[in-house]
Amino acid sequence: MEQISTGKKVILGMQHVLAMFGATVLVPMLTGLNPGIAILAAGIGTLVFHSVTKGIVPVFLGSSFAFISAISLVLSQYGIGVVKTGIIATGFVYIMMAGIIKLVGVEKVKSFFPPIVVGPMIMVIGLRLSPTAINMLRIDSTPENLLANLPAGIPEDLPIEVIQNMGIVLPLDMQKVFVALLVVCIVIAISIWAKGFFKMIPILIAVVMGYVVCLVMGMIDVTPIMEASWIGFSEEAFSQIMTLPAFNQDALVGILAIAPIALVVFIEHIGDITTNGAVVGKDFFKNPGIHRTLLGDGLATVAAGLLGGPANTTYGENTGVLAVTKVYDPKIIRIAALFAVGLSLCGKFTALVNTIPGAVMGGISIVLFGMIAAVGVRTLVEEQLDFKHSRNLLIAAVIFVVGIGVSDVPMWGNITISGLAIAALFGVILNKFLPQDL
Repeated sequence: MEQISTGKKVILGMQHVLAMFGATVLVPMLTGLNPGIAILAAGIGTLVFHSVTKGIVPVFLGSSFAFISAISLVLSQYGIGVVKTGIIATGFVYIMMAGIIKLVGVEKVKSFFPPIVVGPMIMVIGLRLSPTAINMLRIDSTPENLLANLPAGIPEDLPIEVIQNMGIVLPLDMQKVFVALLVVCIVIAISIWAKGFFKMIPILIAVVMGYVVCLVMGMIDVTPIMEASWIGFSEEAFSQIMTLPAFNQDALVGILAIAPIALVVFIEHIGDITTNGAVVGKDFFKNPGIHRTLLGDGLATVAAGLLGGPANTTYGENTGVLAVTKVYDPKIIRIAALFAVGLSLCGKFTALVNTIPGAVMGGISIVLFGMIAAVGVRTLVEEQLDFKHSRNLLIAAVIFVVGIGVSDVPMWGNITISGLAIAALFGVILNKFLPQDL
């Protein structure tokens, strides 16, 4: 591959920031935490991760969706100090698990995740994310739109709060669909026909062009940008950063509600690192080792907890960018992390990115999430797995149906286990117990 100049690496880094931005700020918006702190925690967490993993794994860390319900509940009832304690404890759970993996050895861990388990898992990761992309293209969930699309038999005089919690699927907004399709076409066109450096930044170009189109169509309100300050956190954000983790009896509630979720996210971490390695063409289980990647996640989550940000996790969106651009230099991810840290302190930029319409990010997500699923297919093809054997068919079938069909399963209180984790568990068990000659 040709040498990439520093200036081009900076632009590629900005592209990674845009890819992770929407999901990273969505988590704090849903939980009540501060989006600016979440961006800061993502940047610092990514740098911590790279320092632990020898700087060779091109992974960006962002806010984890797995902790949304637990964080939201604890924050509303006990405050930011207890949330900080719970997230810090989550980081230590990761660190403890990394130590266990180091003791038993990477080969022992890999024996549980052969290609017939890993390939379908990667496909499920992309396919499970796909509804998120499509949901960005639906009409806005205003009270008027919700009332206009009530299912048959639901009385219209219900309180709007009840209706909002019913999970009504709103129809697609054709204006948003048009923008999303335009963005997808731009990404495809640049990826295929562009020359030189432009071929490496299809996501960034598509976001900029999509944004301009939305401005012309009157889909963007620039008022938040005009009102935002140039530098500094808001008073509320500064207060969250300065609040110390709780060390009272309430702290135990935060630990029990938040930290056990790490045991579930561990399996998703395995899938994400496997996917990243499949895209890059390297075995990160061996070098730097899955124990190091998990340790990096743990220390990054501890740092996020100290700041008041959500727990960190490896991001599929950025792995999708790697798959599209075919530029795997980890230095670019570190540049993106530095951008995230700097931009978290710029109110104008945060407001600007927050105004990127869902239609634009929906189009980008269609490409990125689809690329992740395609990497899973590539894994199965490259390993030349024979699906004439019932054993391979059964393992893949169970992973597909459970991974895509099962949402979040309540375990205890507000702690849930995702369908992806359950599917991976079933795949591991079937692989170990089904006879090889089946």
